[in-house]
Amino acid sequence: MIDFSVLRHGRKLEMVQKSPMSSGPAGGGGENTLYYVLVGATCLGAGVYAYRTVSGDKERYNERMIELVSRSKQGPQATEAIAEAVAQSKEEEPALTEPPVEEPPVTEAVVESTETEPVLEESVTEPVVEASIPEPIVETPVTEPVVEASVEEPVAEVASETEPTPVIIAEHVPEASSVSESAAVSEAVPAAEPIEPTAAHPDVPEHAPYLLIGGGTASFAAARSIRARDPGARVLIVTEESDLPYMRPPLSKELWFSDDPKATETLRFKQWNGKERSIYFQPPSFYVSPADLAKVENGGVAVLTGRKVVHMDVRGNKVKLSDGAEISYDKCLIATGGVPRNLQVIDRAGEEVMKRTTLFRKIEDFKSLEKISREVKSITIVGGGFLGSELACALGRRSDLGLEVIQMFPEKGNMGKVLPEYLSNWTTEKVRKEGVNVITDALVKNVSYKNDKLEIRLKDGRLVKTDHIVAAVGLEPSVELAKSAGLEVDSDFGGYRVNAELQARSNIWVAGDAACFYDIKLGRRRVEHHDHAVVSGRLAGENMTGASKPYWHQSMFWSDLGPDVGYEAIGIVDSSLPTVGVFAKATAKDTPKAATEQSGTGIRSESETEAVAGTLKTETKATPPPIQQKEDYGKGVIFYLRDQVVVGIVLWNVFNRMPIARKIIKDGEHHADLNEVAKLFNIHED
Repeated sequence: MIDFSVLRHGRKLEMVQKSPMSSGPAGGGGENTLYYVLVGATCLGAGVYAYRTVSGDKERYNERMIELVSRSKQGPQATEAIAEAVAQSKEEEPALTEPPVEEPPVTEAVVESTETEPVLEESVTEPVVEASIPEPIVETPVTEPVVEASVEEPVAEVASETEPTPVIIAEHVPEASSVSESAAVSEAVPAAEPIEPTAAHPDVPEHAPYLLIGGGTASFAAARSIRARDPGARVLIVTEESDLPYMRPPLSKELWFSDDPKATETLRFKQWNGKERSIYFQPPSFYVSPADLAKVENGGVAVLTGRKVVHMDVRGNKVKLSDGAEISYDKCLIATGGVPRNLQVIDRAGEEVMKRTTLFRKIEDFKSLEKISREVKSITIVGGGFLGSELACALGRRSDLGLEVIQMFPEKGNMGKVLPEYLSNWTTEKVRKEGVNVITDALVKNVSYKNDKLEIRLKDGRLVKTDHIVAAVGLEPSVELAKSAGLEVDSDFGGYRVNAELQARSNIWVAGDAACFYDIKLGRRRVEHHDHAVVSGRLAGENMTGASKPYWHQSMFWSDLGPDVGYEAIGIVDSSLPTVGVFAKATAKDTPKAATEQSGTGIRSESETEAVAGTLKTETKATPPPIQQKEDYGKGVIFYLRDQVVVGIVLWNVFNRMPIARKIIKDGEHHADLNEVAKLFNIHED
């Protein structure tokens, strides 16, 4: 056999002598007694440590509650609630802490020791009776840090913002389970988030199923359309202006011709047909309060005035207002319109010049300019388009009162960018007859304020002195929300690019002046007229309720140079395009005044957009010879051509024929003789 006692280097393993076990014969048990004493002392120390830990936690908890009560933002109700909760926790302690009394198994191991038994019993029961936190002692080292972390940090933040928060936490303290207590605290923290805007902005609803940004014509048309398709809909309009939704055309038309001295305050005016109406679409009684929008049984339309949306969170479906309030939404319409442009030379001219310059757009601008026109001796309008020419004619009526009205523009005649040259020149003479000093081919070089007068220096050296300037040089679409919302802005026409359904995103639509849409006949366009705002707003509202309709409507626009001369237009009306005009002698019924008597409204598009033209048939009677250009252009039709196709039509003192013009453009046919097409409008009727 192999001798395993020899391993390495020839050494042998030495056998170790066996040692006796600790449990020897009777009389040798001293070692066991020492073992029991050590175990008992250890248990006693653990009990004392647990008692001190629980007592310390109770004191820290009470100190924390007192600290919260002492804060300046806590009211007396919160103090009483916390004190009551602390007292209640002490009363409920015996019932809540009975199970831990039966739990410790240590006392069974020390039954034989008469000295340690009462000590252990006392160390277990005393902390149980006095503990204010009902968790079992064994769970204390684990649960306490979790409770403190979940209570202290959120409470410190929320307590500084809202008063009721400590009361909520005090109500959750007596819970028997530490898990339910931490869950209650975690529920209280998110519940405080929506409270902040409501407390600071009680009139701002937290949520609006339909949110319409902008308080103009497009928003109101959308709201009316939404309610028509969804009678219980809750619609919120947010507008930067202080007024309810109103129509803008009368601001430069009928309001200036009113004989009522209180028209500036009441904003009621007489139409050309003599009927009176308000500039507002609906009275205040039509709308519900924004604060009550969520409570109204059958929904309604609310208007939040004097607020501006400054940020959009398209992922979170919410917006932020200028005052810090936030509103969530389900579907949103952007109808922010635009802001009037100004000449750079005026912007750089300094504060004194800007104080004496009006950018005409809102009700406040109308009221301000109307007051100025009664106080100054001279007003100069820069711009020869629709707005500039309308204001020039309106203010020209006050030339009899000693007011000098000057209109200047770089074109050769009024509305030179729209009307053919011969008609533009004729219009200019008409404006001059209204008492306006029209200065054509005028390019402004600089503007200054000297000797209590504004001095306008033109590039050709001419100098014009005036008291006040009205800049009517176009509109800049408001696209401030494009960056935060991630929406695309058209680089050529401006405005938000939308699809055929006026959608910019899955739940965001755009209507009115700010929408750059694709016209299936005329290409991508952006239109700044009342009729477009009405129709695009109406369609956007329908699509927000699930209609999914494309925008094919050819919007119209109109301009009145007083009650005797007016025109309506549709499509692309650009004086740089080839034009064909067919005119006839006007009669007494061929005026804007007569047109409103027939349609019943001064806002002619309200009736025109609802009509549809049937089959177009030309007249069979003989056509009188067309009027020569030297004669008076009483009434007529001007066709604008592109590639021999009619893309735009102007109806000069011809009214209630817009559906026919709309169908001609929609058909897009080549016409060999436009005189035959002009017969469709019955311009030769007496």
